[in-house]
Amino acid sequence: MKAVTIDRYGSPDVLQYRDIDTPVPQGDRVLVKVRASSVNPVDWKIRRGDLALLSGFDFPLRLGADVAGIVEAVGDRVSQFQPGDEVFGFANPINGGAYAEFVTIPESQLALKPRNIGFEAAAAAPLAGLTAMQSLLDLGQLRPGFSVLVNGASGGVGGFAVQIAKAFSATVTGVCSGTNADLVRMLGSDRVLDYTREDFTRQSDRYDIVFDAVGKRSFSECSRVLNPEGVYVSTLPSPELFAAIAQTFFFPGQKAKIVLAQPKSRDLQALAELIENDKVKPQIDRTYPLSNIIDAQSYSETGRATGKIVLTVDG
Repeated sequence: MKAVTIDRYGSPDVLQYRDIDTPVPQGDRVLVKVRASSVNPVDWKIRRGDLALLSGFDFPLRLGADVAGIVEAVGDRVSQFQPGDEVFGFANPINGGAYAEFVTIPESQLALKPRNIGFEAAAAAPLAGLTAMQSLLDLGQLRPGFSVLVNGASGGVGGFAVQIAKAFSATVTGVCSGTNADLVRMLGSDRVLDYTREDFTRQSDRYDIVFDAVGKRSFSECSRVLNPEGVYVSTLPSPELFAAIAQTFFFPGQKAKIVLAQPKSRDLQALAELIENDKVKPQIDRTYPLSNIIDAQSYSETGRATGKIVLTVDG
């Protein structure tokens, strides 16, 4: 089968689209014939070597987390899926493998694909959608009537966050560039702030949740606009953030937290329900064939994508 691998860390040029052995599902793993995947920043951070302490140096490494496709075969301990099922989910990004014609994934990291969307839209949803959902619901304890600010509201994760917050009857402020304001309003944001003209950390409004979907603003900056019991959630680890998490964990008041999305079948099913009920719609910026992975990752690294970058797999 065809798959994307790397033999060393580096620029997009180290990405190789080549033939490797098709995996065989064992135990609780499901063999999925991949119809689409997508590019997440963690994918190219692994490729660059930014996460080498986690991904290691046992090359070749296979990349890719998001997957949407059709069950080809199952291991002997799989009970939820059977060949022919249309599924979506995501693999652990560190050992990935979804940039391929076939991938094996534990059944606990898959769910049935939403029935009202195609494979490309489904592939745009798992990692970004669960990052947003778990940030708001699990870490932020989102409730109806909450005031939520999403920094990076036009991006892959931020776009899901705006829609999920609105689905749970929150009041949403989206922060993005002025060129993407119409998109963020279309996603449901009640108010849009242009970060090139206004610093949201200097305004007078206060929020129950500040979700920094792009990891651009620190807890100390965002605490100025948090309510006394407000929660700040970031997608980007940093020494400053870990210090803030430790400091706020032991005392009442504002909390700093970091999201590390977990591929839980239950959460994937909840996301699928939101999509099927037209509460959430995956946003696709561009689509590339898997063989054009160099162009796809290069575009993702520019930081200009509005929505997700999807990879299609022939067959």
